[in-house]
Amino acid sequence: MSDDLHALESWAGALLAKLQPGQRRVVTRKIAQELRRSQAQRIASQQAPDGAIYAARKQRKDLRGKKGRIKRQKAAMFNKVRTTKYLKTTQDENQLSVGFFGRVARITRVHQEGLTDKVAKKGPEYRYPARPLLGFSASDQALIRDSLLRHLGSFGEF
Repeated sequence: MSDDLHALESWAGALLAKLQPGQRRVVTRKIAQELRRSQAQRIASQQAPDGAIYAARKQRKDLRGKKGRIKRQKAAMFNKVRTTKYLKTTQDENQLSVGFFGRVARITRVHQEGLTDKVAKKGPEYRYPARPLLGFSASDQALIRDSLLRHLGSFGEF
């Protein structure tokens, strides 16, 4: 996959080098938005970039049979972190990035790489299974290629 990314980077870099800085900024902003949207959809469907399903949550024993709205809702993992408040894009005319920044970046890194972290501030340590939140899939590479070609065609470069 690393070779695919290098090939995509060299191909896209040659095309982007022909554009003015303002046009490059517009193109990279659109591609970053589309990448963020596709990453958020993949996180919502709880799939890794390679298509594997996330490891299931560890189930607690239901000791008291809690009642109420909270128990009735189906809680999906990473519902909040996939919102635009946490999954952010940064770009300029030369680069773009989609990722988590700030305090939530530490939490998502633990899940991305399957590290050990404390469950609560004073709680026990737990080794979380690896649940890759961000990454490039074949469809993401096709999305970048198609977006770039579509935007270059709208500028009249081809």
